[in-house]
Amino acid sequence: MKAAVWHGARDVRIAETDVPTPGPDEVLIRVAYCGICGSDLHEYANGPHAIPTTAPHPASGVTAPLILGHEFCGTVAALGSSVADLAVGDPVAIEPNYRCGTCPRCQAGDYHICRHFGFAGLMGHGGLAEYAAVPRYMAHSLPAAVPLEQAALFEPASVALHALRRAESPRGSLAVVGLGPIGLLTVLLAARRGATRIIAVDVAPARLEIAARLGATDLVDASGGADAAAAVRGLTGGEGVDVAFEVVGSQAALDTCLGATRRGGRVVLVGLAQQVRLDAFALVNNEQSIISSVGYRDTYPELIRLVADEGVDLRPVVTSTVALKDVVDQGFEALLGGGGQIKVLVDPAPEAVATAPATHRAEAAR
Repeated sequence: MKAAVWHGARDVRIAETDVPTPGPDEVLIRVAYCGICGSDLHEYANGPHAIPTTAPHPASGVTAPLILGHEFCGTVAALGSSVADLAVGDPVAIEPNYRCGTCPRCQAGDYHICRHFGFAGLMGHGGLAEYAAVPRYMAHSLPAAVPLEQAALFEPASVALHALRRAESPRGSLAVVGLGPIGLLTVLLAARRGATRIIAVDVAPARLEIAARLGATDLVDASGGADAAAAVRGLTGGEGVDVAFEVVGSQAALDTCLGATRRGGRVVLVGLAQQVRLDAFALVNNEQSIISSVGYRDTYPELIRLVADEGVDLRPVVTSTVALKDVVDQGFEALLGGGGQIKVLVDPAPEAVATAPATHRAEAAR
């Protein structure tokens, strides 16, 4: 089979590799779509960050070079000897986080912060390939009403949904600072969960317009040095929002979130930043809370229900679908180049074409 194999920074190769044989508790997936995540971009641009290079990851047993891709879905191609509750041909969405099932956090149900935390496609072989073998617990069966193109977006949507759950303010006012795929999906799911006011903040007008179509009630253009925090406060009568989501991973975005949040409010860190500075005096005097949100747990059933039963469409964040052979130039490099791409899906099938469905291309370009 063909696979996108990470060897080092700026060194991802499309290679011929053996189709994996599933272990007793694994399933072999014929991959339909795999999204490119911001984490993948970091590994491609200047990794390794999460990819194990010197010692095998304890859950996967893998070291680099490894197959990238953790946002994927497909159909069951083969079953391990101990798997009896799936059948060949079943469509599945992959929840790619490893879990040991025995550490204290797993025993408490918090498997997303397992002692051996990791993701297939970052700490083990993933879905930027024609086939992928994963533990049975990663595979969620899909009803016919869920298109595979939607299922490929369950992973980033899960990050957004988990962050909203962490916020514990589903019906209040909120700001989403940073409108990449996860920020846009946070807007969409916040609207579905009943948020009364959703203020979307970004520097790109096209992303702000998509946020408006996904449910944002107000838009703040933060380009050109604009004081986005002041704009958010102005929209809320000087009060500020109940919750602000930092979905960039930068000092400027965090400052905006703290400045935009009311006294007693909460900032949820979703973006990844190495270090940030805090005005602890202001934080204490305003009695604001900062919490973090990593990964997700128990989110796929809700997303399956939202798509299958309530008609939620996650696809407006998709700006192109490319063939596996073109993943470096039309995927990684295109996303790093700032040319308007938001979410790129990769179709590993030979007939894959480097275009998105026309409706989604039009939405992204508006």
